[in-house]
Amino acid sequence: MSFKKLIEPLQDTLKQKGFIEMLPLQQLTLSKIKGGGNLFVIAPPGSGKTTSLIISVINKLKGEAFEDAPRALIFVKDKQAALNLEAEFKAYTKGTDLRIYCAYEEHNMELQREELYLGTDIVIATPKRLNRIFYLNGINLNELQLCIVEDAEFLFRNNHFAEVTRTPESIAKCQYLIFSTKFDERFERWKDSFMHNSQIIEHS
Repeated sequence: MSFKKLIEPLQDTLKQKGFIEMLPLQQLTLSKIKGGGNLFVIAPPGSGKTTSLIISVINKLKGEAFEDAPRALIFVKDKQAALNLEAEFKAYTKGTDLRIYCAYEEHNMELQREELYLGTDIVIATPKRLNRIFYLNGINLNELQLCIVEDAEFLFRNNHFAEVTRTPESIAKCQYLIFSTKFDERFERWKDSFMHNSQIIEHS
């Protein structure tokens, strides 16, 4: 897969940023993500995991806003990680009308529910806050196409693993992408329960 197979706004943005060809990790992952496969992407810091995530989500959603319910959900460790990822997304969504929303503990719950009700395409959330909003019927996950964990090492602290594991119980069908620096043996449970036929992509 080459950048030429991405939607035009993404091609234009990548060109403006000086990206001529894909990074090795992007060559390994982007076509598989576009094909709908469940993936564990294991690679060191600085290898392009976050950029691969962003490009894949924008391309999968065709750069277009659609109705009210989110189509991509990305779990992150905390408020700062959510805001950082949102800023990076916005650097790549020029020429699109995709809506991005961050949900984290430090924000007023009722206000978050109201803001989500207005409609969004991509939700970046901490596991604890996402679960709380969901169980208060504050978010509709029925249209979700992508469920992603960025920098998944954080899952094994403060019960985050269990909180993220609950989410697939509420989703009929979805593509799962886990980005991490290492494959933890506890991920095997996800392979057995909801990440069926998943592949492990390792890049050093």
